[in-house]
Amino acid sequence: MRGRIVALLLSSAALCALAAPQALASPASAVSATVFAGCGWVPEDIDGGGWYATADGAVNMRSGASTGCPANGVAYQGQALDYHCYSTPLADDDFSWTYARNVSTGVQGWIRNDLLTDHGSKVKCR
Repeated sequence: MRGRIVALLLSSAALCALAAPQALASPASAVSATVFAGCGWVPEDIDGGGWYATADGAVNMRSGASTGCPANGVAYQGQALDYHCYSTPLADDDFSWTYARNVSTGVQGWIRNDLLTDHGSKVKCR
């Protein structure tokens, strides 16, 4: 009898140990750690910085944080951009992106941060 109780306790402890990491992991925390900007997603404007940013040449302003998303328009060097926030890429291309409004034209969209003179917004989208 004593052997059965010990085996049962060991068995229960092993099951709890296996289940514990899953219980601690929260799907919401995993999602909020990385923000992906799919085609068509427009984030809220949470970057209160000035409108001094500009594109480093002529760059596409896309509907999402991927070169696979269609372009909404183009931002040209010297045109002021109002940043809203930045996001990690939807595609696996290792680039972060900033959502911006072109102050000159009103066009809005995602621009890859390496194509911006100041490397984009410092405020992460939520």
